[in-house]
Amino acid sequence: MKPSGAFLQSPEIARRDFLGIGSGSRTDAAKAPRTLASGQASSQVAQTAAQRSDQPWNAPPRGTIRPVSVDCHTHWAPEPYVKALAELGRPNGGDPLNFDLDRRCKWMDAHGVQMLVLTLNGGMPYQWVSPQDGARIAQIVNDAGIQAHTAFPDRFITAVELPWHAPALALKELNRVASKPGVRGVHAPNSIQGRDYIFEPAYAAVLARIEELGYPIIFHPLDGEINYYGGPETRVGDALSVAAAMNNWVGFTCETATTAAKFITSGTLDKYPKLEIVLPHSGGSFPYLAGRLGHGLERNKFKVQRPFREYVRRFHYDSITFYPETLGFLISLVGADRVVIGTDNAFGANQAIEYPNSLVEQLNLPAADRDLILRGNAARLFHL
Repeated sequence: MKPSGAFLQSPEIARRDFLGIGSGSRTDAAKAPRTLASGQASSQVAQTAAQRSDQPWNAPPRGTIRPVSVDCHTHWAPEPYVKALAELGRPNGGDPLNFDLDRRCKWMDAHGVQMLVLTLNGGMPYQWVSPQDGARIAQIVNDAGIQAHTAFPDRFITAVELPWHAPALALKELNRVASKPGVRGVHAPNSIQGRDYIFEPAYAAVLARIEELGYPIIFHPLDGEINYYGGPETRVGDALSVAAAMNNWVGFTCETATTAAKFITSGTLDKYPKLEIVLPHSGGSFPYLAGRLGHGLERNKFKVQRPFREYVRRFHYDSITFYPETLGFLISLVGADRVVIGTDNAFGANQAIEYPNSLVEQLNLPAADRDLILRGNAARLFHL
């Protein structure tokens, strides 16, 4: 994938420089959930689920399948967006469930999901389009998200896309869609072409405006060879597909850990105390490295303004752990009030967690904690 030369001209923060956090100075830094609609799945769907329950991520829900949860990590590709990419020479096909909202609702009913927070996937185009084309594509996607919510107000809300490689245009688009129907959050890549751009001074006004609007930021790493976390040395095997898979399975999680750590050590969480952040893939490796990071900061006398564990709880984490034991650890670390449901598509060939509620049910949590994870936390975050 050819990178955008304009974006590569000013790489202000290198990841490897970040490894020396102990040696330098840092920068400045409940609404009750409403009752969601419910329905029932067909007996055929339940039988199919039972046949696929060989792994915990495939296990069907207990009893009748009812759409109750809010999926905070799901992707779509609306038709106007697909058309715009094709016009730029980047055709992007895929499963019709990416854009057929009627079929999507039927899938949701059959898998226990009441509402989706619509976002693009890791193929976000901001690394290769011009700033002007990026702004146009973001507007196309956001208008489609608003239309989806208008057509199905109880099923879809959107975390808006911004042309993140151009902060002034990103702020302009954010202001254009602010407070429009169905706009309840912001979607952002963790990095672009190896740059952890979000911590650069040019993005301060965007973060301040997001905080002012009360929108959570939902992060997701970018696909594409230029974005592989750790660079070329992380590639495995001769086939690019193998390298891409390893980057998805391992690189994404490490990148998310870096994003979380830099939000803490850069002082960004202190500078924006009301900013809400949703980390994908259950926070990546961050929850399991948090103690190591906290210990390292203390040993190196790197001062943070608050107890380190408070920063760990500043984030929200989706439930995509695949193992219930891992999800149980995450809940024990950050609390049931910081975990939300995620599926990472969960349809067609790209499904991840087929029955997201089931993974939570396998933990036998108190009913209040289970309800928080299924919908209560999302209702608070997205002002449902």
